[in-house]
Amino acid sequence: MEGNGVRLRRAEPADCAFLVRLLESDEVEPFMAAVRPHDAEGVLSEIERSLAEPEEFGRFVVEVADDGRWRPVGALSFEVANRRSRIAHLGGLAIDPDFRGRGLADRSARLLQRHLIFDLGYHRLQLEVYGFNERAIRHAERAGFVLEGVKRRAYRRHGDWVDGVLFALLREDLEERGEGTGP
Repeated sequence: MEGNGVRLRRAEPADCAFLVRLLESDEVEPFMAAVRPHDAEGVLSEIERSLAEPEEFGRFVVEVADDGRWRPVGALSFEVANRRSRIAHLGGLAIDPDFRGRGLADRSARLLQRHLIFDLGYHRLQLEVYGFNERAIRHAERAGFVLEGVKRRAYRRHGDWVDGVLFALLREDLEERGEGTGP
């Protein structure tokens, strides 16, 4: 998937080292879900699952054009949350700190939204971020997600109880934005 200066592609085993470095960096790890794998074995397992189950699970690399080639600068993912109701849960969005502030997260999220809704037929996309992650909350709003609620003090993270902030996006939201009607 490509558009507006950014490309998303499914991660491959060769991307494992890049993804582990990104996810374990001091500027990224504190904001990622504690249950997501950050080690090489876990990330490789997710990559293999993404390649084997492309409609139900996806681990993607975010790339930007750099001197005529695509350079990896981030990651994001999805997983089916409810097959019958066509709901996908999004997560794992991380952009290399050296590339932040360029709108890459927002553009990447919009590419993934269109792919999941119009190519794979999902009806609802949902995500949850830690309440202390103000950057992720602003990103979700800019990317068109609608705030649905807060799970108060739901998670133990970094020694404290923290809120989970819930967002969702429906197929109709994309259609109202004029971003295609899909199949």
